[in-house]
This record gives sequence, C-alpha cells and structure tokens, in this order.
Amino acid sequence: MSAFVHLHLHSEFSLVDGVVRLRPLMEAVAGSGMPAVALTDQCNLFGMVRFYKAALAKGVKPLVGVDAWLDGIDQGEASRIALLCQNETGYRNLCRLVSRSYLKPRSQGRPLIRREWFVEGLSDGLITLSGGKEGDVGRALLADKPDDVDAAIEFWQRNFPDRYYLEVRRTGRSGEDTYNQAAIALAANASIPVVATNDVRFLDRADFEAHEARVCIQEGRTLSDPARPRSYSEEQYLKTADEMTALFADLPEALE
Repeated sequence: MSAFVHLHLHSEFSLVDGVVRLRPLMEAVAGSGMPAVALTDQCNLFGMVRFYKAALAKGVKPLVGVDAWLDGIDQGEASRIALLCQNETGYRNLCRLVSRSYLKPRSQGRPLIRREWFVEGLSDGLITLSGGKEGDVGRALLADKPDDVDAAIEFWQRNFPDRYYLEVRRTGRSGEDTYNQAAIALAANASIPVVATNDVRFLDRADFEAHEARVCIQEGRTLSDPARPRSYSEEQYLKTADEMTALFADLPEALE
C-alpha cells in the first residue's frame, strides 16, 4: 500500500468551505492506512487543537498548516498558498502570520498575508505548497507571463530554500490540466519538486452536494442560482492512497 499523505485539506472549521468533521476524518485516515494527514483550513487555526488530539488518538501524525491568501507581487492580484509547519519554530511563525493577517487591512474582506513578512524572517520552519492554479506561479503560467513566473519562483526559492513545492491536482476543474502540464515542465527546468494534493473539502464523493450547500450559505447564494461560481468538483473527497497512486501513476515523484 502507498504511504500517500493528504497535505491540503479543509475541515468544517474552514468556515468558508469544507464539511470534513475531524473524528470521522481520523477514522478514515487510520482505516485506510495513511500514516499522517494535514489540516490546512482557510486563514485560521481554529480546529488545530481538536485536530491534533483526534489524530494522536488514532495513531495518525497530525500536520498543522493553513491555506492562506497572499498579497500580489507589485500590488498584483492576491493568490493562494498552503503553509505547513516543520517544527515548533514554524508553528509559532504560522501563528504570527495568521494573527497579523487579521490585524491588517483586508482584501475583499479576506485576511491577507504579506510577502514582506516572510522576508522579515517569518518563513523559518515552514514549508510552502504553491496553491496550484490559484497560486501566484499558477496564475502567471496560465496567463503566459514568464517574467511573473520567474519573479515568483525567485521569491520562493530565496525565502523558502528547499521548502517550496509546486502543487499539482487532478480534480477535473477548469484550467487544471493546462496548469499541471506547465507546472511539471517548470519543475523540471527549475529543479523544483512537485507534490500531488486533492484539495480535499469533504470525506466522501456523496458529500459534494452538502459541501455546495455550505458554500452557498457562505456566499449568500442558492444552489439553483445559475450565476453562482462552480469552484469545486465532486472529486475533492478524501481519496485513498491507492486512488491517488492510480491518479498520479505517471508522476510517482509527486506522491513521494
């Protein structure tokens, strides 16, 4: 059995999306033989203590992180990143980053982490996942802006040496395949490691509609609204290690 670990996952504590409950999550992770799992709720650590205790109770290694919004380069568009703690220093820095994001002016109502904070030293002990097609590199790749790609990569490699990973996903969403192809080529050319995630929002495929209802509540929309964004897919469930291994059979290094 593969030792695949889910590194990008939103629980019910994510508030804006995610319907994963922590105890059922740990039962599913332990039951499928996965040795660890990460919690990366959006812009908060509200569920961290419960997550940590629930994981240890099931013999699962808890990986603490956050899915964050990041300010753009040269006042550009905000993008996504996921930050994972390597150690206690990383945890303390993550707490500082999240706290400061709530104390500073927000972008479209969202807490925003500033790049300058990493330059100030708050990158120590943290691993960065690129955010896939919603990250700064991903958006630059899809917009065919090589200068922006180079600027972003230089920033990440300088502030997160050997701790920055290009995130690839195969959840069937628009633009994903185009991004993945470009990201894999970039990874090879720039010697950047890739990591596969499933951007998990619910435990089972059957939970997709419940998740969509939660998103609609948060956005003040209805499920029948033809104009509402369709940002998620039914593939964003907690796939087993075997399912992820089959999905990325052509890219084993992204699983390792």
